[in-house]
Amino acid sequence: MPFQIVLGDITKQHVDAIVNAANNSLLGGGGVDGAIHRAAGPDLLKECRTLHGCETGEAKITRGYDLPAKFVIHTVGPIWRGGLFHEEELLRSAYSNSLKLAQQNRCESVAFPLISAGVYGYPLEQAKAIAIDEIRKFLNEYEMDIYLVIFSRESYRIDQVLFKEIDQEIRKNSGQENPSLKKEVIFGSMMHSLQSRRKSVRRDADASASEICEDAAIPQVPKSLQDALTNLDESFSQSLLRLIDMKGMTDAECYKKANIDRKLFSKIRSDIQYRPSKQTVLAFAVALELDLKETEALLKKAGFALSHANKADVIVEYFISRKNYDMYTINEVLFAFDQNLLGA
Repeated sequence: MPFQIVLGDITKQHVDAIVNAANNSLLGGGGVDGAIHRAAGPDLLKECRTLHGCETGEAKITRGYDLPAKFVIHTVGPIWRGGLFHEEELLRSAYSNSLKLAQQNRCESVAFPLISAGVYGYPLEQAKAIAIDEIRKFLNEYEMDIYLVIFSRESYRIDQVLFKEIDQEIRKNSGQENPSLKKEVIFGSMMHSLQSRRKSVRRDADASASEICEDAAIPQVPKSLQDALTNLDESFSQSLLRLIDMKGMTDAECYKKANIDRKLFSKIRSDIQYRPSKQTVLAFAVALELDLKETEALLKKAGFALSHANKADVIVEYFISRKNYDMYTINEVLFAFDQNLLGA
């Protein structure tokens, strides 16, 4: 997928370029900077000496040497001084200039740390919001795989009010809040449904068999296997393309909003029988701003369904039911709850 939040060590990322949160000298330091220099070997420092430093908000590129990455893009983020000294502007420039360098050097993939969020003291929530906003802007115009590498899950916090709301939603749907009460509610609902159904059957006892079948949503049995196979439903690919047209979106608008790679979208478009992953289907449902009923219908085309036994499904349902279709926010929450992100 074009944008991913991943847990790991940035020095071990197999990408075209990794971004180093460097200091102005570019001669190494602590934190991410020191780790990258140690992993790359002494030749990185030798090349950095020829660059004669770097201004805050700017970026310079070197080879990756002993790193899995081909390049290292060195950028200098601002030191937090209360937000009164153009820190936001400088941090945005650090990301945008790094992305420009990656594009100029024909990189297809790049991995970032959270710049300035360590010893430079930039407030974590604000640093994260700026990183994601600049990455989003870039991906709206260009094609690239961009990774935001987080060293520990504990260091990546989301809004605590939102976290608690979703945690309660997960507990409620899994029956953890009050299991005995949930069983009583389910049993009572089943009994009520059964009683209502019996009354309905008695009322309609004189109806024809076909009418009863239709009312109970029981599909008509095909005359033969051949008959069933020649009357297949619309495929996922057909449904998706029809929905894109109905929503008045271009293909690019849709797959970019869905955090889907252009090459994968081309496969879906060209193969009527393409079988997507569940995360891919949900990504398109979010991109197309479908409601829950429409989302279930699209999932069914690919052989899936939403389940309250699945944390990721509960999280996505939470956002869709509230008409919040921000893919980046949804994926942040999925990451915080250790779930697979939406996209391909």
